Order: sequence, then C-alpha cells, then structure tokens
Amino acid sequence: MPFSVTWHTITDQLDEVPSDATFLTPLSDRSFRISDVQEHRLLISYRDQDGTIPLKREQFETLYERVTDTPQSFELDRLPADAEPYATILSIHPRFEVDQREGLLRNTDHPTPSALVDVTLDTTGETPARQEPDLPLYADSLLLIDALERYTPTDLSTMETAELVNLYTLCSDVQRGANDLRQDVRAVLLERLHHDQPVHGQYGSVQRTIRRNRTLKDDETVLEKLEEAGIDRERVTTVDAAKVDEALDVVELTESDLYDIDESQYVRKADVDEEVKESRLQGLKDQLAAVDSTDSEELQREIEELESRIEELTSFKSGTTFE
Repeated sequence: MPFSVTWHTITDQLDEVPSDATFLTPLSDRSFRISDVQEHRLLISYRDQDGTIPLKREQFETLYERVTDTPQSFELDRLPADAEPYATILSIHPRFEVDQREGLLRNTDHPTPSALVDVTLDTTGETPARQEPDLPLYADSLLLIDALERYTPTDLSTMETAELVNLYTLCSDVQRGANDLRQDVRAVLLERLHHDQPVHGQYGSVQRTIRRNRTLKDDETVLEKLEEAGIDRERVTTVDAAKVDEALDVVELTESDLYDIDESQYVRKADVDEEVKESRLQGLKDQLAAVDSTDSEELQREIEELESRIEELTSFKSGTTFE
C-alpha cells in the first residue's frame, strides 16, 4: 500500500478528532494537541510548553517505511527524543499499534484503536457520567481536602485537639494509600522503562536506576581469602566491614570475593515541576468554583457520609472505669 493512502487515512481520522483531544507520546507520556492538519504537515502543541511544532509528512513516510519494510517490530527507543509524536500519530491508523509495555511500534492485521489518544472518535455529544475510582486513597483524599478547607491549618498551635487528631488521622491514611499506589505504579514502570534516561510526564520525570546492596560472606570464607592474600587474620578478626574495605585497597582481591552483592532495580523520582503542579491545582480550584449548587450539595453529602462512616469505625467507647 503506498504511503499516500496511509497519510490520507491518518488525516481523515484527525479531522474527526475534537480540537481539545489529548495525545500522549509513547515513552515520555507528554501531552500534546493537534493545532492544524495540513496537506504536507501537522502542527502540534505540547501542553507544557508554548508554541507549535511541525510534524512533516516526509518524516512520517520514513517511519512508515521502517515499520513496514521489516517483519520485526520497530523499537521506540530508536526514535530521536523529539520524534515520539510521529509514532503517536501513526498509531491512529487502524493498521498500526504502539505497545507501550514492550516499547514497540508494529504493523498489525487487526484494526486497533490507539491507546495514546484520550478521546473516543464515535462521540454522541452526551457528557459521560461521573465515575469515582474504587480506591481508598480517593475517599481519604477528598476528606483531607475538605478538612484542610474547613480548618485552614496555617497555625497548628491555635487548632483544637480534635481537629489536629482528624488532620493527623487523614494525613496518615492518605500517606499509606499513596505509598501503596506508588509501589504498584513503580512495579508497572519498571517494566516500561528500558534505559537510564529520564522519562518525562506532566508533573515531573522518573528514571530506572540500580540500588546496590552488599553483605559480608561468612567469617571463615572472608578470613581464608584474606590469609591467602597475605593479610593476617588478626587484622580483621571481627570481620568489620570497614577493616575489610581497608584490606581490599591493598590486596588483589575483588569485592565479590568477600561480599555477597545483591542489586535491585527501582524507580527514583528525578524531578518535580512545581509550576505545572501549581497551575493544575489552580485549574482544579477554578473548576470547583464553577460547579453549580446541586453538584456542590451532592459532593458535600458524599463527604459527610464518608466522615460518618469513618467516625463509626474509629470511635472508641470505654466500657471500664479505672480508679
């Protein structure tokens, strides 16, 4: 199939996408929108930076040829850092798909919707019903937000003891829920981060790195290895790690001769964009201010119901009197 047919299919699909549709880059998860669809190029704009960026048709054709000319899938890591949107747009075509888990762009015989477009092309014009995530963290966060608005804890020393207890309890619940969710997210991210380069999101970036742990082998093994290397047993009789390290500096032994070394991989927070977070928070405040009274009353009822449930579960009634 000539690329011209593929190109017109892509542009036709983009014409059906609402102007406020959000697209995501496959590796860095950066959000962007289509500003204009032209015959020989597309104009996009990232949500976290000003200005538009042109995506040229000939570059799409080059990527198309690399994907279709070989039976193997195209590895997204091979894309230049600024070329991720090309893969996103190409995945709009029903015969191409991006596998974010494997980091691949492939040709497919089974039409699939792009997972990188936050919009349903077959729109009905109806606003979808509001759905709450089934997570304890969500309810705890709502309660904490409500408490912060009611207590305005700018000076903790002036607050009532009961108010402080409420804040402490909610903060503890949110911290626990957030940490559980963070660990679940980390496990998924470890499968998707393929190199040591930071991967950027809207609020910050993360990167895959290695945590290295080591523990001394059993005393006899350490002492025998050191004696073979000419180090008297008495110098490290207690097998102190610091003394062993000093001995390693003067003998031809490797670290692995004396230590059992264990390496584990984890995701480290590399950066936080406070300006983007502040902008998003302001947007949420503006949205809450624009909510009509009916929705506000419904939200308040939900919060009060959650508070009542927590009070029932956590209230303490003493049945014994101590002299």
